Amino acid sequence: MQVTQLIKVINEGGYDKVIASLYPNKDVLNRRERIIKLAEDFKELYGDLEAILFSVPGRTELTGNHTDHNNGRVIAASVDIDIIAIAAKLCKEEVRIKSVGYREDVVDISNPNPDNVRKGSSSAIIAGIADYFNKNGYKCGGFCAYTTSDVMTGSGLSSSAAFEVMVARIFSEFYNNGDIALMELAKAGKYAENIFFGKPCGLMDQAACASGGCLWMDFEDGMNPKTEKIDFDLSKYGYRLCIVNTGGNHADLTDDYAAVPAEMKSVAALMGKQTLRQCDEADFMGRISYMRSIIGDRAIMRAMHFFAENKRVDAQKQALKEGRIEDYFNYVTASGNSSFKFLQNVYTNKNVEEQGISLALAIAENFGVTCRVHGGGFAGTTQAYVPADKVDDYKKAIEAIFGENSCQVYTIRPFGAAAVYEDRIKD
Repeated sequence: MQVTQLIKVINEGGYDKVIASLYPNKDVLNRRERIIKLAEDFKELYGDLEAILFSVPGRTELTGNHTDHNNGRVIAASVDIDIIAIAAKLCKEEVRIKSVGYREDVVDISNPNPDNVRKGSSSAIIAGIADYFNKNGYKCGGFCAYTTSDVMTGSGLSSSAAFEVMVARIFSEFYNNGDIALMELAKAGKYAENIFFGKPCGLMDQAACASGGCLWMDFEDGMNPKTEKIDFDLSKYGYRLCIVNTGGNHADLTDDYAAVPAEMKSVAALMGKQTLRQCDEADFMGRISYMRSIIGDRAIMRAMHFFAENKRVDAQKQALKEGRIEDYFNYVTASGNSSFKFLQNVYTNKNVEEQGISLALAIAENFGVTCRVHGGGFAGTTQAYVPADKVDDYKKAIEAIFGENSCQVYTIRPFGAAAVYEDRIKD
């Protein structure tokens, strides 16, 4: 429908049912106003075109800390924050995307080439996704979109992956009848980030954003992961999921992040393999004395974390499927302890005075709640499972230290990358 009509229908409550489904524990009127404001901005910039609403969620890693890059297993879940877009087709082979707070990106997609884009830019992502579509037999064409996101950059909830999947989802809906598999959208995002943007990421973030819900993933075949949806409603157990942004300085952490997969793979290389997933754990344990003299003790301990964490993921999947929430929480604690002691990604040795993640974990333990480092680590976020009756007190204590809105409470969202219509959510 035309944007003017879209605004009218949303304003009259026509989209309220689908909005409530996308944001289970959020105020519908607030979400409605957010969408209307975006539609009005779209109309002012691009005109009263025939347009569609799109939504792609952020994601949280539930377990499998630093395992995917060595072909390991992970459980991740989409959460009820998202990037939304109002988008319309264009007749020419050009993509125009204006995001709130940023300049408009204008990208010629007639012949995308990684040598002709600025690395690290949104334009590079757009061109890269168009290139993936072209090379894999999918159709793509021009569109304009206005977006806004409450998946904050640096929050550990995959704002960049959500943007990538959004671009791919729009191409799918406009030019492929919305029929492209969600995992293909994720692969397009990874391709764009690796080849055009210039970042050697894995597939986990994009897969979780695209698929929605709680998703077990096995990356033994890195580009074709095995996946399984898990029914996980934390609220039915009386808990809420809290992500704490400790506000740590992410500057100069590139080496810290890069060293984790590199050291794990250095262990694998000594065993004649490319990744730890290809290695036998018992064989590894028998070679520790020899290997530590070559690659050092930290690489050995990081490999130990991988082997234990990879098994733990499957144990947690089974616990969730069987409703054994306390067992699941025990594994969460074990995962967090392993990340702290063996993976060693809770703070950087470059700045030992700043240990925001460590402090946030200590506060959570003081409250008696299950907690772990969240995502890449070194600076950034923690994850805590807080009893519903303790959430307000926990949030107050956290924000007294780390600042207002540093503690966010989330719900697992069942929908992934979606085109949103008045009567249905199409993901």
